[in-house]
Amino acid sequence: MQTDILILGGGPSGLSAALHLARDYPHLAPRILVLEKERYPRPKLCAGGLVVDAEVILAGLGLDVSEIPHVDASAAHFDFAGKGLTIRAPRRHTLRIIRRDEFDHWLAKKARERGIEIREGVQVKNVRPDAGGVTVETDQGDFRAQVVVGADGSNGVTRRCVWPNAPVSTARVLEVITPTLPPPNSSDFGEVTREGQWEQAYFDFFPVPDGIAGYVWDFPTQIKGQPMRCWGVYDTNLLANEKRPALKQPLAEEMSRQGFDLDKYELKGHPIRWFEPTHPLSAPRVLLVGDAAGADPIFGEGISMALGYGRVAAKEIGEAFRRGDFSFGGYRQRVLMSGLGQTLVARWVIAQIIYPLKWKWFQILLWRGLKPIVVLVAWLFVLNWSRRL
Repeated sequence: MQTDILILGGGPSGLSAALHLARDYPHLAPRILVLEKERYPRPKLCAGGLVVDAEVILAGLGLDVSEIPHVDASAAHFDFAGKGLTIRAPRRHTLRIIRRDEFDHWLAKKARERGIEIREGVQVKNVRPDAGGVTVETDQGDFRAQVVVGADGSNGVTRRCVWPNAPVSTARVLEVITPTLPPPNSSDFGEVTREGQWEQAYFDFFPVPDGIAGYVWDFPTQIKGQPMRCWGVYDTNLLANEKRPALKQPLAEEMSRQGFDLDKYELKGHPIRWFEPTHPLSAPRVLLVGDAAGADPIFGEGISMALGYGRVAAKEIGEAFRRGDFSFGGYRQRVLMSGLGQTLVARWVIAQIIYPLKWKWFQILLWRGLKPIVVLVAWLFVLNWSRRL
């Protein structure tokens, strides 16, 4: 099959690229085809936290994310061993938590309503660019396109085929869902310390001194309308060469402190490829978006970044068709000069500082003693980047 723009992956980054193309270059909308290997609504491991930047980008597309089932966190806590700083957004929620199966399905429906074709259940096997276009081999035959957008995630086929020897920076993540309240016999193995605060989100960096360069999280969430909690642990692997405990150990410790036994719940894991400023983002006729290009290194935040990549990629693709030049030689510069690129670079730099300096005293000073500085840096370099896109 022949098409002009082939997007590999129907998650937030691929659908954002399609939606921004349809908005800004409406003549290209009928020439877009999205291939998704699963069928909506498909399960997706993700804590589901939407920061304000994600909502700003969606609002720019005329989309109201409140249509999706969600839970609003009134505050976000950034702690070391249970103490630290608290961030609250004035007159609004601080973090909105959705389930990715519901979010992606909703976004796909919006894309289809705007004339974008999505084919589900298509497994990509190979991506082969050449001077005249790109051939994509799938389990349902070959597709030929002028441009391919690799929106196929951290383990995506696009990056492996086009850049087989490129370096990777991959974090490891574990995630578990529990009821909101601990079981009645929780006193047998732990003590509940956050009673009355289930609607708030927690990030605790206590694993860093032990060699796990990341944090444990505890978010409110919902499953089919029922209040639940999403727990997890994120490790950038920046300290992978040092001695460190099993990844689930700090998660089990934190859950136990809150009255939950990790062994009684289903634990799932997945990798997150995070952004490196020097890693490839494009080749002639091929560009990467979302986790395939690289998520936030500090927190592994991916949804808002994915939506931002889609907006930047749409501009690059639209200009490429206008000029008739599909080299994408300016895509890296376009990403790095955007609000998205600025926050990704800033977060990469911050991650290289706060995680390798794993001394306990430093982490206590960072999250407890330097609150005004941390908040200022977050406000200037980490948040509100979507308004600069």
